[in-house]
Amino acid sequence: MVTLIILAFLPVPLFTTNLSFMFYMMLWLTMATSFNFVAGMAGYMPFGYVAFYGIGAYATGVLYKTFGLPIPIALAGAAAAGVAIGLLLAPTLRLKGVYFGIVSLALAMAMKLIISLMPAKITGGSLGLILSGANDPTMAYYAMFIVLLGALAAGTWLSMSRLGIALRAIRDDREAAEVVGVNVVRTRLKAWVMATMFPSLVGGVEAWYTNAIDLESSFNLLVTAKSIVYAMAGGLGFLVGPIVGASALYGIDQLIWRHFPTLNLLILGVVIIALMLLLPRGIVGAFAQRFSRFRRFIP
Repeated sequence: MVTLIILAFLPVPLFTTNLSFMFYMMLWLTMATSFNFVAGMAGYMPFGYVAFYGIGAYATGVLYKTFGLPIPIALAGAAAAGVAIGLLLAPTLRLKGVYFGIVSLALAMAMKLIISLMPAKITGGSLGLILSGANDPTMAYYAMFIVLLGALAAGTWLSMSRLGIALRAIRDDREAAEVVGVNVVRTRLKAWVMATMFPSLVGGVEAWYTNAIDLESSFNLLVTAKSIVYAMAGGLGFLVGPIVGASALYGIDQLIWRHFPTLNLLILGVVIIALMLLLPRGIVGAFAQRFSRFRRFIP
């Protein structure tokens, strides 16, 4: 799988200067993959997942534009900011089901409000930030490529490690996992930290690619919605699930938008509903269920 992704994305800048489609394909692959860490493996559904994407974008912009730090350091700061906010939310990991989802959604709204109230000379106020002087689409493309590979490497390790086994045990039966000695909160916290770092990096790299940051796009709840839908369409709990789901639905989304721009969301919504009704376990999940003898070969 990793080999196919490298062959598909690595040589793209050598053949074209129009990197947008493949760049955003990598963006959604990374968002869906990292979302799977906490939703598919840990059993949490963070409705406010966009908070970390927005934090990463603004951390990168502020560190570069306001404090004059180079982009690589700004991106490292974005990852650190996302993890720090995630750790502040660690007590909420004791919540169950929809309650955690509601708290995470409140976080996204709170972070947007906090940034809007900060001094305009730092965050740019209602106008946002323009990262003048940082324009380098090719380098930003390869930065997103590295982030994607990092997310896949983390997911591969997680799915094969004892931590991954413990997470799946908690997801399937929390009480039984506690009985056999699994520390539920600590185990989920490790997956949560991984799941907060990658969207923060994605937000930072996307800000570098577009050179523009504003509150509405950085904290758009559609980012969370697409991450959830893409991951679920492929199959939560499988490493390849988000890859398949994001690749298929993002391609369909762009195809619909190109031919039916005014009906884009309507048609895409119908496609998603049909997919969920026909394949409730996702594309990979349905395949694993139908051909169970191949299940051990599906990461």
